Amino acid sequence: MITIDGSQGEGGGQILRTALALSMVTRQPFRIEHIRANRPKPGLMRQHLTCIEAACAVCDGHADGDELGSRELVFTPGTVKGGSYSFAIGTAGSTTLVLQTVLPALMTASSASALSIGGGTHNMHAPSVHFLQRAFLPLIGRMGPPVDVRLERHGFYPAGGGRIGVSITPSAYLTPIELVEASPIVGRRAVATVAGLPVSIAQREIAVVRDRLGWDASELGVDILDDDHGPGNILSIEIQRDDLTEVFTGFGERRTSAESVAARAVGEARGYLLANVPVWHHLADQLMLPFALAGSGRFRTCDLSKHAETNAKVIELFLGPRVHHTRRDDGSVDVRILT
Repeated sequence: MITIDGSQGEGGGQILRTALALSMVTRQPFRIEHIRANRPKPGLMRQHLTCIEAACAVCDGHADGDELGSRELVFTPGTVKGGSYSFAIGTAGSTTLVLQTVLPALMTASSASALSIGGGTHNMHAPSVHFLQRAFLPLIGRMGPPVDVRLERHGFYPAGGGRIGVSITPSAYLTPIELVEASPIVGRRAVATVAGLPVSIAQREIAVVRDRLGWDASELGVDILDDDHGPGNILSIEIQRDDLTEVFTGFGERRTSAESVAARAVGEARGYLLANVPVWHHLADQLMLPFALAGSGRFRTCDLSKHAETNAKVIELFLGPRVHHTRRDDGSVDVRILT
């Protein structure tokens, strides 16, 4: 049995989710200790319990220690099976992180799957639904399995109440791909969304994008949702290249001005453009696991976050040393997956 120190590296929930995903794929049981030891509220929270529940459901697995606040878990996987599944977090916990847990197993299962996941859809410290739809999943499709995510209802923090629908057509294997050169930009779009809040918030965010990035009015938009979807606010900035799309998201917060929300997202987008790399931090985090499961592949990014470095260490526990990275003369980082 593999033993994992949940306090290593960034010490968050990603260690658990990656371990669950790889355990299902490789059929290796694991024990994780010191779960989320580096967080203000250590141990399992409702969102993590839903990830464990989902993992047990899709592979007939068994978990010991799956209780609120638990800092230790033993997971024993069974056989992964496609099918129809429904999961409800019950809070504003991230639906996309629950999907992240079971997707690696289901996208190479023997039959198709349909998922319905209820909870938060746009959460800080988690990939937004739009990021999955536009940045991550098109690359997964290039590797083999088509995955469709539908945003059925927005769910903002702290109310939640959102829902996504997911259709997965599995592939017997994943085809390695390379994302090394920053191909030409062929499209740009920024949309500010508000629900149950003044539309002026979205307009002010779009003004920051216009002024700081110099984008044309045709590349900017405002989306107003029904009040019962809120209160909530997000700004999504999309940069489309020939071979991939990057998405940068600003999340509205109480006591944080619209200008500050927009400035953070714009700052990331500008950093990406100046770095002239194809893959930015968040997408690098997401690509590491499927690239490792494909057995090879390569991408170039600005730098590896502590989050990504921790992910690589967990991957190594299950698959061996597959993730190798070197810094280039221009300051970018070349990530190679080698078996």
